[in-house]
Amino acid sequence: MKSKLFGFGIIGLLLMGCKAPLSIANIHTEKNIYITDELQADKAMEALIMPYKQELEGKMNAKISHSNVELNKSGDNSNLGNLLADYTFQGADDWAKKNNLPGIDAAVINIGGIRTIIPKGDIFTKQIYEVMPFENEIVIIKMNGKDVEGLFDYYLNTKKNNPVSHLLIETENGSLSKKLINGKTIDYDKVYYIATSDYLALGGDNMFFFGKGETISTGIKMRDLFLEKFKQNPEISAPDDVRLIFKDKKLEE
Repeated sequence: MKSKLFGFGIIGLLLMGCKAPLSIANIHTEKNIYITDELQADKAMEALIMPYKQELEGKMNAKISHSNVELNKSGDNSNLGNLLADYTFQGADDWAKKNNLPGIDAAVINIGGIRTIIPKGDIFTKQIYEVMPFENEIVIIKMNGKDVEGLFDYYLNTKKNNPVSHLLIETENGSLSKKLINGKTIDYDKVYYIATSDYLALGGDNMFFFGKGETISTGIKMRDLFLEKFKQNPEISAPDDVRLIFKDKKLEE
C-alpha cells in the first residue's frame, strides 16, 4: 500500500513539473494594431481634447507682427540672427538695470539655436516656437577685459557666424584686424557684462571662454523674450549692418 501511494506521489510531482511548460506552450500571441486611416477614432476622447486643441491652435495662429522681407539665418550677418541677438541684448539690458547691475555691453547667441526662417509677410506665434523650440535661458556673463579677448579669439579661430550685438569683429590674414565693443577697443581695466544663452555659457558650441567669467541668471526664457519683442514691434525692421567680417574666411576654406 505504501509503495502504491509513493508511486502516485511521484506521478503527481511529474504532472506538476509539466504544468508550466504546457501552459507556456498554449500562450497565444496577440495581433499587432497598426495606426492607419482605417483605425477608428475614439469619439469620447476627441470630444474631451477638442476645446484645448482649439484654444491652442487659436494662440499659435495669432498674428503678432509683420515683415516686408524674409528673416533668414544665411551668411555671416543674417538679418534674423542679428535681430535675435539685438533682442537678447535689449532684454538682458532691461533686466540688468532693473536689478541694479551695470548696462549690458554686448550679446552673443548661436546660429544653430535658430532652427528655421521667418518668411516675408505676417508673423504668427507658432513661427517663433519653430524658430526657437528650446527652453534656453538668457544669462549674463561678468568678465574682465582680459578674458573678453577669448571671445574675439573664438571668432578668429572658428570664423563661425554666431550672431552678435554691439560687437564688431574683423579678421584678416589670420589675425584680428578689428575687435570693438560698442565701438570701442577692449579696456583691460573694465568689467564687461555679456548677454548670452545658458547653453553657450556652459561651453556650448565650444565657447569655453565664458567659463572664465561669473554667470548671472536672469530667469528670462529666450523664446518668451522674442515673442514679447515681436509683439512690441508690429512692423519688423530687420538689421542690415555688418558685425562679422571674415576677410580671410574664403582663403582658409
